[in-house]
Amino acid sequence: MTERDDTPEQEAGMVADAVKGNWVDTLAPEWTRPYLRLSRADRPIGTWLLLLPCWWGLLLSMVNNGQVGWFDAWIFVGCGIGAFLMRGAGCTWNDITDREFDGSVARTASRPIPSGQVTVKQALVWAAIQCLISLCILITFPPMAIALGVIALVPVAIYPFAKRFTWWPQAFLGIAFNWGALLAWTAHSGRLEAPAVVLYLAGMAWTLFYDTIYAHQDKEDDALIGVKSTARLFGDKDTPKWLARFLVATVAIMGIAIVAAAPDGEILQMVVLLCGPWAMGWHMLWQLRRLKLDDTDRLLSLFRSNRDAGLIPVLFFAAALFA
Repeated sequence: MTERDDTPEQEAGMVADAVKGNWVDTLAPEWTRPYLRLSRADRPIGTWLLLLPCWWGLLLSMVNNGQVGWFDAWIFVGCGIGAFLMRGAGCTWNDITDREFDGSVARTASRPIPSGQVTVKQALVWAAIQCLISLCILITFPPMAIALGVIALVPVAIYPFAKRFTWWPQAFLGIAFNWGALLAWTAHSGRLEAPAVVLYLAGMAWTLFYDTIYAHQDKEDDALIGVKSTARLFGDKDTPKWLARFLVATVAIMGIAIVAAAPDGEILQMVVLLCGPWAMGWHMLWQLRRLKLDDTDRLLSLFRSNRDAGLIPVLFFAAALFA
């Protein structure tokens, strides 16, 4: 276990792995900062990783039925707000359940609950507030999408405990973090269809890729406190092989989803759509080639770069609407 000497930043309440100079630490009112840190507002990558599958599902659904309307703009924006809030609620719940573990890991000991900035009761109230605001957005969607949004709370609630009973907690994160692909597709079309499910599976493979990279930051502390992860399961030797498999699975499964969703006879549209997973795969390969499993700064940088990887299909799916 790594011993931790508090830096002036951490003594001021800043979280160790937050982006330096982030808006929470520099601009937010002081009384809000512990709660915003609890929601990871100072680390926006998680919001992006939750949001991007939503946009994949929305855009591919729009391509599938060829309909574009003003309500789609609201789905696009609503998913953004909802991703911010539900990621915050999920992280708050995660920190409540992991408060004993977090205090024993160097990277997480500065988080609001183990560092004493927020009590468990305050954190629970904050999680409930975020969920209620998210509900106000959700109820503007069609009934099937509302039902999916409510069901999404189940994997969110289970995920923090997964590391206690399985070597594959990253798979549970994938179940929770890619639910937006199902919800946003359904919010546009009014029904859940097979291409959305396949797209969801592609997102799960992508989550296994990026969160295995992320988990390697904590593997030594995790081993000492008995927390399981794919990083520990694969080890340094086999992790690159497994990441390559997750890369191939992401590209191939997303390609299948596109073929299933694309309208018949629209060859140019199909080509533009397929460029999305193809280019995303090249970005993931770039990450794999830069991988250094003993360099925590590099690991964090590669993990954060998945915002750009996930944006690539968004751009190509959007372009396909006009092809």
